[in-house]
Amino acid sequence: MESTIIGEFDTRRGAELAVEHVVQECGVPRGDVFVQPAGDANTVGTRPAGSDVKAAPAPQGRQKLEGAIEVSVDFHGDAPEKIADALRGAGAKTVRTK
Repeated sequence: MESTIIGEFDTRRGAELAVEHVVQECGVPRGDVFVQPAGDANTVGTRPAGSDVKAAPAPQGRQKLEGAIEVSVDFHGDAPEKIADALRGAGAKTVRTK
């Protein structure tokens, strides 16, 4: 069965962790996993994480904290709940299927 599973994250760090979980633990090819802003804002998340915590205010050209980040997974299997669990385990605040 083919579907797209989408997790929404508050931080870029959480989104990147989710990609690693989905690829390494679930065996999804990296080319089937996408990271993008959840809305129209060009963003790195809604709250600081990692090196963003100690960073000074964003200089011109650096990303701002303006919106959530989506990780979408094109899934071609029979157990989409495994992907959804991996996204939640990495910190997804919501998970939906498209």
